[in-house]
Amino acid sequence: MSSYKVIPAHIVAVWRRNFLVWKKLAGASMLGNFGDPFLYLLGLGYGLGLYIGDMNGIPYMAFLASGILCSSAMNTATFEGLYSAFTRMNQQGTWESMLCTPVRIQEVIAGEQVWAATKSLISGTAIFIVAGVLGGIQQWETALFALPVIFLTGLAFAGPALAICAISPSYDFFLYYFTLAVTPMFLFCGVFYPIDTLPAFIQVIAQVLPLTHAVALIRPLLTELPLSMPLLHIGVLALYAVTGFIFAAHLAARRLLR
Repeated sequence: MSSYKVIPAHIVAVWRRNFLVWKKLAGASMLGNFGDPFLYLLGLGYGLGLYIGDMNGIPYMAFLASGILCSSAMNTATFEGLYSAFTRMNQQGTWESMLCTPVRIQEVIAGEQVWAATKSLISGTAIFIVAGVLGGIQQWETALFALPVIFLTGLAFAGPALAICAISPSYDFFLYYFTLAVTPMFLFCGVFYPIDTLPAFIQVIAQVLPLTHAVALIRPLLTELPLSMPLLHIGVLALYAVTGFIFAAHLAARRLLR
């Protein structure tokens, strides 16, 4: 593969193909992406929130809602970049069919990455609305800026997921990624509690993980907490997105074009 340059129209074509297929199953897809986060907000936001009260000076529902928005973006993009993309790559032969057209592997990966981020935005918007209804949003003046951050978060997680997809021999292989990467981020990156309550060495690890920076961006946009170092957080998410794309494109080319 000589370069990572892409033609935007080809990326849009890949995105549009996935969108048209998704439209037929949109109801079931939305239920899966929306159901778990909604239950977390209800069960933990109200149930546990009654006993916790405030956390970091804000109601626990508001604290939790921002974390659930970020984890929902992570999970949606990861599932799309792993299971759905693997089905198109390995089971259906969709990627190979695309490569018989002028579309190149870089554009397939970019289209898949943007589509995964779009699904993160769709599910995140649904959670955003529910969080607003349940009282999880305090700052409506800045809250809408969380939506582009959700999209960026989706890009950041879709890239690495597509790289794992490109080397996976089967669906079972994805369990390693969830156990070693996704679940630890869900638990230790500030979704449910501040990371400064963790041991020092775990805090250091958490600071290099993308979910930590997504939470650090979105939580102040939805609440009265101050926003600090936004360019750093955006830069880390963008770095994961770009690096993930490069690795995914290279690994997919080795798999499909050898």
